[in-house]
Amino acid sequence: MLFPGVVLPLHIFEPRYRELVRRLMDAPEGPAREFGVVGIKQGWEVGDDQVECLYEVGCTAELRQVTGFTDGTFDIVAVGRRRFRLESVRQDGAPFLQGSVGWLPETDAASGEDTLLAASVTTVFGDYLRLLAQGAPAAGDGQGGPTAAEAAEELDAQVAALPTDPLTLSHLVAASAPLPQDDRQALLEERSTLRRLRRELQLLKREATMLRRLGAVPVPLAELRVPMGLN
Repeated sequence: MLFPGVVLPLHIFEPRYRELVRRLMDAPEGPAREFGVVGIKQGWEVGDDQVECLYEVGCTAELRQVTGFTDGTFDIVAVGRRRFRLESVRQDGAPFLQGSVGWLPETDAASGEDTLLAASVTTVFGDYLRLLAQGAPAAGDGQGGPTAAEAAEELDAQVAALPTDPLTLSHLVAASAPLPQDDRQALLEERSTLRRLRRELQLLKREATMLRRLGAVPVPLAELRVPMGLN
């Protein structure tokens, strides 16, 4: 699930998406090289006619880097740009789905309240990441991995480097936190930065409570070893 400002690396191997990349490469740089990323509500992504139902809200990704291979596949890097509501879907003259969309801007202006909320989210998010790290396998095992102290220092540095802008922070936390898909989709659909930050506080506190009481980790820890950051 893609959020504005977040980097999206992809390996493109299906013929329909190879064609999409080729068309985007022929377009001028900028908005003309954006494609839509929408979560699947029912069905499967791989294969023909596997998607039964899509979520209504997604995010565009702007193609930034392309590496082509002799077998016709690509490695690409795209960046999340604009949220949209999917109004209709069609497949006319292209191997991939196309749609008509309406753009979803944020509805509230910057305020002192969102700055305070952003600071609280940063604190709670950092605490949550530390709880997750406590359940990670022991480090410093002689195989060249970081020690526990080094890993903790690196995590503290990542938390300190989180953006202070409330809107940017709200999108990065939504993209990085290992939350259930429905929760992340609700954060993507939220049009108010204030409400998104409030919801993130609730969700992070809920997940932290589960970790403390049950020792439950919502996703494999290996999936968390992806550097956080915006383009």
